[in-house]
Amino acid sequence: QVQFVESGGGLVQPGGSLRLSCAASGFTFPFSTLVIEWYRQAPGKGRELVATIGSIESTTDYVESVKGRFTGSRDNAKNTVFLQMNNLRVEDTAVYYCKTGTTWGQGTQVTVSS
Repeated sequence: QVQFVESGGGLVQPGGSLRLSCAASGFTFPFSTLVIEWYRQAPGKGRELVATIGSIESTTDYVESVKGRFTGSRDNAKNTVFLQMNNLRVEDTAVYYCKTGTTWGQGTQVTVSS
């Protein structure tokens, strides 16, 4: 059974940093071939694509609002992707999910507040 488990969320002050992890299991094909997306959903809003981590050379792409602050990466040996979030803002508060195809993780809460 394909599964994603996110971790690393928490409460942080504006300007702080968090590193999210998304560990994958249950795939029948190489994790390295998967394009992994990070989404977030703020209270009362729809899910927003934040970052895409490609399968080829781990290329990355980001929504404009997080460019220069968030960095996606992957460790294929550990079947894990990461989202390093720096200079966090109040508006980054959301539940963060990783996704590939139709498989979603359960999400991890990120709260940015003073």
